Amino acid sequence: TSSAFQPSGQTTACGTQSTPKFASQQHRLGHDTSGPRSSSTAAFGSNPFRSLFGNVASTISNVQQQGMTTVSPDRIAELQALATQVLSSHDIGSWDDIRSTLESKQTPEEKNFRANLNKGYGVPSPLHKLRLFDESNREEDVRVTLYRDSASWCPYCQKVWTMLEQKRIPYRVEKVNMRCYGEKPMSFLSLQPSGNIPVAVIDGVTYGQSNDIMYALEEKFPDSEPLVPREQKLRGKAQELLRLERTIFSAWMYWLTSGDGPNGRLRDNFVSVLNEVEMELSATKGGFFLGEKVSIVDMMFVPFLERMCASMLFFKGFQIRVAPGEKTDFPAVNRWFDAMETLAAYQLTKSDYYTHCWDLPPQLGGCVAEDGSKAFQNAINGIAPGSWHLPLSPNNGGLEPDWNWVGDEGAAKREAVERVSANSEAIVAFASRGAGRAGFPRYGAPLADPNAISNESIQPFVDASLKLVARKLLGYDCDGAMSDLVSMLNKEGGELVEMVATSLAYLRDRVGVPRDMKLPAARQLRAHLNWAIDACDQS
Repeated sequence: TSSAFQPSGQTTACGTQSTPKFASQQHRLGHDTSGPRSSSTAAFGSNPFRSLFGNVASTISNVQQQGMTTVSPDRIAELQALATQVLSSHDIGSWDDIRSTLESKQTPEEKNFRANLNKGYGVPSPLHKLRLFDESNREEDVRVTLYRDSASWCPYCQKVWTMLEQKRIPYRVEKVNMRCYGEKPMSFLSLQPSGNIPVAVIDGVTYGQSNDIMYALEEKFPDSEPLVPREQKLRGKAQELLRLERTIFSAWMYWLTSGDGPNGRLRDNFVSVLNEVEMELSATKGGFFLGEKVSIVDMMFVPFLERMCASMLFFKGFQIRVAPGEKTDFPAVNRWFDAMETLAAYQLTKSDYYTHCWDLPPQLGGCVAEDGSKAFQNAINGIAPGSWHLPLSPNNGGLEPDWNWVGDEGAAKREAVERVSANSEAIVAFASRGAGRAGFPRYGAPLADPNAISNESIQPFVDASLKLVARKLLGYDCDGAMSDLVSMLNKEGGELVEMVATSLAYLRDRVGVPRDMKLPAARQLRAHLNWAIDACDQS
């Protein structure tokens, strides 16, 4: 899977189908097990995953399947001049103009984002490769290097990453592909021959297992916020809860990767264990598992409970997390999520349902959907009205709580524009893979195509379309400009309109959370890309 939002980015949210045999509680989610899949899709549509559980793999478009359509250089220059004329007639301006407009609307913190990113300071971001937190820490004093997955998919990486942030331990980041979406460099394999992630090097010592890393961080940084309880009674309770975490993990895995029988045994087993978790959280005096303070128990639970909320809804039609004010059988679990979402460390690493529901199958070898889940799939995949179409429905129709802790709608739109405009040239080239040629070899994650070839002939028109998307996100009326651009392309050759739409859809489906941006920004960008795609489709 791939991303152009990061200068050296890799990957997105995607998934695949097959019915695996899940044989062991020790199945390691995050261990790279999946192989290549075949693919088909339509050029237009709200989402490429028309059939999630047939033998379908996603977004190699009809244009790609038929072979890349190109336009001569002279013809490109002629069409580009026409596109520029359309944009100029509507005062759209250049990417520099868009960045200038964005800056005029940004808060001081937003304006300093890139400068702080380079220094390792500021609001935590998946884009940080060095994390110093503030000026009191120096780069030469950093003692930890974390090797985590490029796509921010791995739950084992997430818990280590969250712990580093919560304890405010300065660290460097090295990003490594998972095998389902790319190759691992030999430099990493020499460090970790199995290829498994995460890996951390702490004071020159290599740790290759997430729990070992977490306990080493606790031991070697005694002055940071303690997450392992010191009192013997609480330590015993923590061990009991960590056994419960492994129990619910196993119950989730068995049901997610299997078709339940008519007696509903797998469902009943999962619900029974989830009720145990609910009772434990109901009994605490604070919002977290051990009371008022977050602990290593919360760090262990959160990656998997987060993925359970997404995958159980998508594949089984079983809802755990609800929108504020909605009734639920799991109020304590929901309160616990509310508590976790007050932590900047967790806000940084939290993903969305779409990303999880397409990153889990290639990691696990497949997930099994059951009757009654189709409506939830449509909402999560952006097909349902208001999901990825304007106007956006609150809480995605009640299925996925909005991230109100991020800020207002304007902040989400500004974040989306910042990410696109900061790397616009690479993003245009990346999106134009949708009208390009599929790469080889194929990877298990269907949206993963790091060797795909971009269609350079379509890039000027993808660029023009993305400028309009950015302007619309900033509050400008761009309907007339988009209509004129599509009319010009349609007049000059209908295949150009199809290639632009396919390219925009290719980008839309590869916006990853948290890798590229937070969920509110991702929903805004996906919806505004659909606005442009719909204009092409209607032509």
